[in-house]
Amino acid sequence: MRTRAPWSLPEPTLAYFPNARFVPSDRDLGAGAALEVGGSRNTDCQTWGGVTVADPGSGPSVFGHVPVLAQRCVELLTPALTRYHLDGSKAVLVDATIGAGGHAERFLEGLPGLRLIGLDRDPTALDIARSRLARFADRLTLVHMRYDGLAAALAESGYAAVESVDGMLFDLGVSSMQLDRAERGFAYAKDAPLDMRMDPEASLTAADIVNTYDEAALADILRRYGEERFARRIAAHIVRRRVETPFTTTAELVAVLYQAIPAPARRTGGHPAKRTFQALRIAVNDELDSLREAVPAALDALTVGGRIAVLAYQSLEDRIVKRVFADAVASRTPAGLPVELPGHGPRFRSLTHGAERAGAAEIERNSRSAPVRLRALQRVEHEVEPRQQATGKGDS
Repeated sequence: MRTRAPWSLPEPTLAYFPNARFVPSDRDLGAGAALEVGGSRNTDCQTWGGVTVADPGSGPSVFGHVPVLAQRCVELLTPALTRYHLDGSKAVLVDATIGAGGHAERFLEGLPGLRLIGLDRDPTALDIARSRLARFADRLTLVHMRYDGLAAALAESGYAAVESVDGMLFDLGVSSMQLDRAERGFAYAKDAPLDMRMDPEASLTAADIVNTYDEAALADILRRYGEERFARRIAAHIVRRRVETPFTTTAELVAVLYQAIPAPARRTGGHPAKRTFQALRIAVNDELDSLREAVPAALDALTVGGRIAVLAYQSLEDRIVKRVFADAVASRTPAGLPVELPGHGPRFRSLTHGAERAGAAEIERNSRSAPVRLRALQRVEHEVEPRQQATGKGDS
């Protein structure tokens, strides 16, 4: 029998985080929202690289998705995808976090010649994307892969790991689709098995961490991945509680968090379980180490003139992206030399001024966009001496 929390769980949790179960996103089934995106734009048609098409974001979708900053992603990536042909022919876009295909649909529908490779570690998400994007099947390759396996996914799709694709898109973090499926154990607003695996085939669960890691390791995870200031108190409470009986559900963990965090702190800064659940989710899915591997690999995979856009939703993700991007746009000329050495200039240039944020209109339509930080780059130089491209593509 499942142990229940000592209160009606949704009442206290929703008091702290009232939108926990109602945040629409590009990967959220049944959000019931229109695909109206792109800041203040709200037109029935738009121009993609000179080709005028019906705006897929101007009406509702049967999947009810609201892709975060979708129009801005289109604006940033389309120049790289239309440089061979205005319809996207001969161009390849990798959606490294395809989810249920909200962003991918925008690109495939707007650029009828575009080839898209979609990655996701969640097989359920891939099934949804496959159904949603079935009409584009001849131009779509879906790969069950975590994004730090990008090189392997490209090889599986017939592309090289270096200078082979024209666009990269990352939409990071947990999706509302995963939050809304109680059995996945991501949401503290629902009593469910303490799981949190994005890939159900992975071995490590949140219950494994909570029940087997020692107190110091637990505190370290909560501090590093959740930036939780009460990490040591929470870890101590968890260890004391699990001696009596192991944790099996999210409600049991939430109950302990209410005991561990002082009452004044519980009344500010959002739900008291927010940081702990974030930390456990990141640890279970190895999200940050995966991202550290994936972003440099994505930069290497871009052709000269290719572009990358990354949507991050919390500071730990964004710091990694910011650091990798800063290195990419930096000169490789040794410090102190008065001139730039030939072949040592930056490989990339920034397309955004720092991190771009969603505007008030988009946040009102889609509350999931409130914390987003968007960064984008364009490749301007080869890593090494120019090489012959197996695809026969040009460099511009």
